[in-house]
Amino acid sequence: MSGKILLIVGAGPGISLNTARKFGKEGFNVALISRNMESLQKYENELKNDGIAAKGFPGDVSSVESLKTALNAVIKTYGKIDVLLYNAAPGRPGKPTTLSARQLVEDFKISVAGALTSVNEVIAHIENGTILLTGGGLALHPYADYASLSIGKAGIRNLAYSLHQELSPKGIYVGTLTIKGFVQEGTYFSAKNIANAFYTHVRKSNGNRNYI
Repeated sequence: MSGKILLIVGAGPGISLNTARKFGKEGFNVALISRNMESLQKYENELKNDGIAAKGFPGDVSSVESLKTALNAVIKTYGKIDVLLYNAAPGRPGKPTTLSARQLVEDFKISVAGALTSVNEVIAHIENGTILLTGGGLALHPYADYASLSIGKAGIRNLAYSLHQELSPKGIYVGTLTIKGFVQEGTYFSAKNIANAFYTHVRKSNGNRNYI
């Protein structure tokens, strides 16, 4: 398929949908991965109503097998990826001592391991492309009531920097956008503003592969 391809893993109604809309208006075709097919169809229709070519692929980021199946379907459909955005994160609340080890590992699979699986599956199909991992201020200033998410955001930040060191010599830029606030419409941290920041991030990365 001709044209640039944006793949969003962890598609949802806020940051993901607004980012899909922003990139779509800039000429990208959009692929969306989420475990809920009904939601994917809704996002497809919303984007198509805006004149954006979009297609949903069902996949569960907490399952390596399910995620790989969805990613392979995306590659089979488009043949390449220009921009990968990993935007999945668990919403489980809880102070550190209220979490079991099993719960922490389950959430880490969504926050971090799913991102690594996504990168490993599509890396052979990204040439001079960009990988973006959604970060958060909790990586820098943990909040005890969301201990699991705080640990996940610290992990995704570390993964982004490590991947950048490894992949930048190969012409692939990896970056993270650290959102230091609650995503809320009508504020600086609105989903639309974040989507615009992601697009700016990609434009800067195209001009300077050492930018992070």
